[in-house]
Amino acid sequence: MVGVVIALLVLLPETLAAARNARRGRTQISLNLALGSAMASIGLTIPAIAVASIWVGGPLLLGLGATQIVLLALTAGVGILTVMPGRATLLQAAVHLCLCAAYLLLAANP
Repeated sequence: MVGVVIALLVLLPETLAAARNARRGRTQISLNLALGSAMASIGLTIPAIAVASIWVGGPLLLGLGATQIVLLALTAGVGILTVMPGRATLLQAAVHLCLCAAYLLLAANP
């Protein structure tokens, strides 16, 4: 749960911009902001942890259980299906929000 709170703080500015664009009906811009900031955070964090694990000599553990790994794979699949056509719809945005809600619910009450 602490990791979720830290991630929310890090992604707060992009999240607010994405929500503002979603309210204005700019679904594609909203998803671009949200996915871009999340990918940048993940793209910087995981390699840094991998390099640190090499220096320290310990194993690389992401701290994900079986449920989180399934949700991660499902989110990656839905994200690919959303980004590939080039346009996002409200239904795809709703699917992403449902996945996010499921993750937060399971993170708070495993």
